[in-house]
Amino acid sequence: MPGSAKAMAGCTVGGLVLATAYTVALGGNGWLWFAWVVLGLVTLGVLATSGTRRV
Repeated sequence: MPGSAKAMAGCTVGGLVLATAYTVALGGNGWLWFAWVVLGLVTLGVLATSGTRRV
């Protein structure tokens, strides 16, 4: 896994932690979770294509 894909995965996991903490502290926010789902899908796309790149 390239460094950029690792960074993207790390940001996604960090985003999940922050979204969960926000929800626990202040209550749920639909847009926050929607944004996290979009970030997760983009991360999956990056991870899926990172192994198929040719230089």
